[in-house]
Amino acid sequence: MKNPALLDLYSEYLIASFNLATATGLAELVDELSHDQISRFLNQDYFTPSDYWKCVKPLVRRCERADGIIKIDDTIEEKPHSQENEINCYHWDHSKKRHIKGIQIINFLYESSIVSTSVLEVADEKSAKIARHISIPLAYEVIHKTEQFYDKKSGKVKRRSKQSKNALVRERLRILTFMNRVKFRYVMWDTWYSSNDNFKFVHHELSKYFITAIKSNRLVARSKQDQLDGKFCKIEELDLQTQRAMRVWIKGLDFPVLLTKQVFTNKDGSSGKLYVVTNDLNLTYQAINDAYDKRWEVEVLHKGLKQNVGLEKSPTKIVRTQLNHIFAAMVAWTSR
Repeated sequence: MKNPALLDLYSEYLIASFNLATATGLAELVDELSHDQISRFLNQDYFTPSDYWKCVKPLVRRCERADGIIKIDDTIEEKPHSQENEINCYHWDHSKKRHIKGIQIINFLYESSIVSTSVLEVADEKSAKIARHISIPLAYEVIHKTEQFYDKKSGKVKRRSKQSKNALVRERLRILTFMNRVKFRYVMWDTWYSSNDNFKFVHHELSKYFITAIKSNRLVARSKQDQLDGKFCKIEELDLQTQRAMRVWIKGLDFPVLLTKQVFTNKDGSSGKLYVVTNDLNLTYQAINDAYDKRWEVEVLHKGLKQNVGLEKSPTKIVRTQLNHIFAAMVAWTSR
């Protein structure tokens, strides 16, 4: 680990700071450290995903379970006033429906329920099982848009990554499964990652289960025979009742999935529908939707990184220092 003592100090500073996280600010708090020492720390060779795994591995090993869940989603650390580079550039924000200038990060949040035994102060002094909910950021990927190209439609030079977000997700899951040997059963994500390639990857290569949202215009067959006959319809055209899971065959997949529908009311009073699929055919409607509802904890992680550990409060300007600040913020979150 590159200067672990200074990493710990900088991470603690991120937790305690309410203003911009700067080298000068930390140096003013610690007499034995100079501004230059902290700047050199941030400007060193950047911390890698392997370095992050070394930090979280002991915690993961203490709480992982065979029925663990990995929740995947991305966020944008907005940096509108910083100079553009391969990581601080424009990314599509599907929640705001527009391009945002900043650093895009894909997070992999691990969820496990630990059951520990403790003796309570009661008359019979019997043991009681206390369940604690545990969520740990397992890994993260920063999007690097290293290629520039001319976009004829807009008439502008734009940036793009050599790897798609979906390819990065598959590669990281491969590492977590086969190299880091993390115990888990389910993977969750939203519609952005619900491609057939990802479904096949989880089902066949990882031999795991997915519980994911899916768009209403995806084509499905009502039976295996309909699939063989090429009789597909859009999900939204199915006579799918709430409180029920229907077995369907998604076009392009060689295995069936369970499909559910939730109907909800938006803040503006309009009605909305959420379709969720899983390849775990033993789950009930309630189990599928209860599990997927917990996916929003990754949004809590994103909010906490920005508000509680200074993810967006660093004036760093170059790729190396920006990556090292992100690393320290992730470490700060896990050590709170």
